[in-house]
Amino acid sequence: MRERLNTWVEGRAVSNFIIGVILFNAVLLGMETSPEIMARYGPIILFLDSVCLSIFIIEITLKIIGRGTGFFCNGWNVFDFTVVAIALVPAVQGLSVLRALRILRVLRVISVAPSLRRVVEGFVTALPGMGSVFLLMTIIFYIGSVIATKLFGSDFPEWFGSLPSSAYSLFQIMTLESWSMGIVRPVMEIYPYAWMFFLPFILVTTFAVVNLLVGLIVNSMQDAHNAEEVERTDLYREEVMRKLEAIEKQLLEKSRQ
Repeated sequence: MRERLNTWVEGRAVSNFIIGVILFNAVLLGMETSPEIMARYGPIILFLDSVCLSIFIIEITLKIIGRGTGFFCNGWNVFDFTVVAIALVPAVQGLSVLRALRILRVLRVISVAPSLRRVVEGFVTALPGMGSVFLLMTIIFYIGSVIATKLFGSDFPEWFGSLPSSAYSLFQIMTLESWSMGIVRPVMEIYPYAWMFFLPFILVTTFAVVNLLVGLIVNSMQDAHNAEEVERTDLYREEVMRKLEAIEKQLLEKSRQ
């Protein structure tokens, strides 16, 4: 009974229905931010939001019944349970921020949609490798901030007057947000050879290190996809073998008769 219930809840029809409810609930939560809409349709929107929450609670309850304690052994199930539980926190003083976090229910579409789940799993898998890249980035920023503070701090204290302000300015330069007309060209009016510092910094951080991060994430996503394909192939092979064994048994029984 529990296995049949779990199979039904995890089926494609229920999953597609839950995705639709999540997206519909996301629209409702967005409408709650409009005073005009709430003044006219507030009671209806709140009622529909409660209906969506009830559907989520029923879904989680059925999954717990179907899987038992094994439900909490899956990280995605724990994520779904936490997101739904946040919406049940009463809107009392000091906990109103938790009520605002109801929008996190939209993230449940990640756990329901396999393609989105694969993206997140690939990103999480890439975190250890990304840690080394972030450490390298920190070292580069620290060296660059010290150099920029000593070279340009006296004439441009707003941008390079201290290590934190220099690091923030270099971060802006790395993102290429108004880096030329906003920072570098004004600096070059006083220090004509400042480009010899800024251009190598951009080449190393923006085009090398950042692309290295992207490459790590893409490789991890590809590995996760390959692992999923291998698992799917193994399951298909096992199913084919079971069917062949069943056919073989039937042939043996007929031959004995």
